[in-house]
Amino acid sequence: MGEQFSPDEKFSLITRNLQEVLGEEKLKQILQERELKVYWGTATTGKPHVAYFVPMSKIADFLKAGCQVTILFADLHAYLDNMKAPWELLELRVQYYEQVIKAMLESIGVPLDRLKFVKGTDFQLSREYTLDVYRLSSIVTEHDAKKAGAEVVKQVEHPLLSGLLYPGLQALDEEYLKVDAQFGGVDQRKIFTLAEKVQVNKFSLGCIMLFLIFKMSSSEEDSKIDLLDKKEDVKKKLKKAFCEPGNIQNNGVLSFVKHVLLPLNSEFVIKRDPKWGGDKVYTDFEEVEKDFAEEHIHPGDLKASVEVALNKLLDPIRKKFDTPELRKLTSSAYPNLSKNKSASKGNPQNKLEEEIIPSRLDLRVGKIVSVQKHPDADSLYLEKIDIGEEQPRTVVSGLVAYVSQEQLQDRLVVLLCNLKPQKMRGIESQAMLLCASVEGEPRQVEPLDPPEGSAPGDRVYVEGYESGKPDDELKSKKNVFEKLRVDLKISAECVAKWKENDLMTKLGKITCKTLKGGNIS
Repeated sequence: MGEQFSPDEKFSLITRNLQEVLGEEKLKQILQERELKVYWGTATTGKPHVAYFVPMSKIADFLKAGCQVTILFADLHAYLDNMKAPWELLELRVQYYEQVIKAMLESIGVPLDRLKFVKGTDFQLSREYTLDVYRLSSIVTEHDAKKAGAEVVKQVEHPLLSGLLYPGLQALDEEYLKVDAQFGGVDQRKIFTLAEKVQVNKFSLGCIMLFLIFKMSSSEEDSKIDLLDKKEDVKKKLKKAFCEPGNIQNNGVLSFVKHVLLPLNSEFVIKRDPKWGGDKVYTDFEEVEKDFAEEHIHPGDLKASVEVALNKLLDPIRKKFDTPELRKLTSSAYPNLSKNKSASKGNPQNKLEEEIIPSRLDLRVGKIVSVQKHPDADSLYLEKIDIGEEQPRTVVSGLVAYVSQEQLQDRLVVLLCNLKPQKMRGIESQAMLLCASVEGEPRQVEPLDPPEGSAPGDRVYVEGYESGKPDDELKSKKNVFEKLRVDLKISAECVAKWKENDLMTKLGKITCKTLKGGNIS
């Protein structure tokens, strides 16, 4: 398979939908002489979700172009990354990843006999590899190692030494796997380029880098669609997905069409009622994007159509895992800690829900759509704030009195969304607006600013705590937010922080305009 394509056609297939290729001329040269050898590695940490269909569809392209493809289950990397996978669960997680990724590939029609599957610890614990790790550590600085892993390795206030080893191991993998090219998401770029800077023993670690616009992070639990989710859960999560009419920026639903559904099926069908024009078949993503931008495609129709296509991909995976053996593997690899509480009061592992940590806060970007005068008070309230769900939220806050209506209208803000709704002078407030403030006469107040390019519904998290799941609802008696709020501050650079950790979205830091050293409330 692939011999019917010319080298130029293979190059086009290998590089389509990629954001960047490093080593383009070397890639073209190899394709003139032989088939490309490429690998994709995945750390066996959290459960794979539907975003994994993005690299899977690209692997299908590689195979179609005749490439020799290796998939690396990076179990040792999973442990080194701040112990995201406990040592005792490593083997179970590898087994789960192997089963679920093979099921994904089968669901999109990829022949498994043309793939090579490798487990990291099968070669990363060898004498030769270990010696090369030591050689590498003697020439890579702490600064370069930390910089290389900044977007992949979990960033915490007191990082473990293991996180500094992670980038070097990945740089070595390509040599031990005997490949020409690495394939990964944009968050891997700094690790890939580290390989170009170093030389260990007698081999150079530079190779071709293929970057796709995806990240494997699964920190946004509420919107993450698991590969084993039921159809009703898929519908519920897609309804929550940000998909503003006419907005083609940061639109994950459109991205899934571009990177998965169209490449796999060569067409995408928008299903809609005949009175709205009936079904329409697209074979070109630019046409889909153009019609959505011009609002010829309604977000509801787009989501419903993606739901149908996605469930067709998930059905074979659900069926494969509906066996006693694989159900047991799933529960063993990903035990539910909340169901295994110990009566021992001194065991923190069994009282995760009691920890006062920032990941329990459901912080999101919101866009103020409507500001109204409160009917029972001489002040304004935020009647409608878009948070990327079908229903907007209403916010009543005394802090709004310090900000003009012009400053609020159509503004992006940061909201705390999992407080219990409560009536304030007859109007139910369904979230809390987070603002920077400085006491004085008069009191100075500024709503927090999400980074440029943010969209309603984007998750806001504290750096180092991005992988946790927010509480469904913060219990008022526990005072979780009140206890965390004492450490929420604005830095001298006007960056919002909890202790020494930045408040962030996937696009950057949360800031305010001028209130250096202020409190956040």
